[in-house]
Amino acid sequence: MPTERPASRIAYQGEPGANSHIAAAEVYPDFEPVAHPTFEDALAAVKSGDVLYAMIPIENSVAGRVADIHHLLPNANLYIVGEHFLRVRHQLMAVPGASLETIKKAMSHTQALGQCRKTLRTLGLTPVPEADTAGSARLVAEQNDPTLAAIATSLAAEIYGLKVLRSDIEDEAHNTTRFLILAKDPDDAEPDEDQPVITTFLFRVRNVPAALYKALGGFATNGVNMTKLESYQLEGTFNATMFHADIEGHPAERPVQLALEELSFFSNEVRVLGTYPASPYRIEAARAAAPPIGTIGNGR
Repeated sequence: MPTERPASRIAYQGEPGANSHIAAAEVYPDFEPVAHPTFEDALAAVKSGDVLYAMIPIENSVAGRVADIHHLLPNANLYIVGEHFLRVRHQLMAVPGASLETIKKAMSHTQALGQCRKTLRTLGLTPVPEADTAGSARLVAEQNDPTLAAIATSLAAEIYGLKVLRSDIEDEAHNTTRFLILAKDPDDAEPDEDQPVITTFLFRVRNVPAALYKALGGFATNGVNMTKLESYQLEGTFNATMFHADIEGHPAERPVQLALEELSFFSNEVRVLGTYPASPYRIEAARAAAPPIGTIGNGR
């Protein structure tokens, strides 16, 4: 018999105070966030039933995709049940008594270092890659070295007793990370005209000329908007390519049905990972990007 334990637990990769910890708390404030050292461990916790969900980052508006996730998702046998966008704010922190004059190195996750590249260069700090942001804060606290700093969250500074030397050091004000919420069982959103949904799927095209062009043609001809398309190599070769795609729409809708049918005709494999409500952040961003009514084609 399953226990009630996972009903209010959510896994994330990193240590307490990581951005994934903050994302999990924002979406599920009543859940117990459970830290895991690796993405594999967080996904395995869902698969085993130890937690109900995993909050996993997939891409960032500055640093791009989180590459490990694209290789883990195909074999995770989990389902996407939601998405969340987190505005990422990086703080430069060190032990009490340290200052911008004493620090020489900044430790953090590779993605965070990339998101603060300009600031690090301006301050003359040597970037030091570590497993995650909050873990870097813990290491700085443990080493008690005024020449070391960490790039992490305000929550991490609070947890590990560090002093923030400079706030919001990310290079771009739009620095935002998209997270996927993964579950053991599918929980697809119902078709709803008032609630936009996203469908995520993986596919491999046949090894024939123009296969990708033909496979994607059905989305254009049926008016289905594809918001994400990324490729990555499989099996250690440059011939086997998997594609990860997001579209707007539900597989029960006729245009999406037709597009997926055409995709299947030119693909060796098509696997839907989930259909879930579009984040309010995505909806608001789309509205903000849309031109005002009456400005298209008026020549002004």
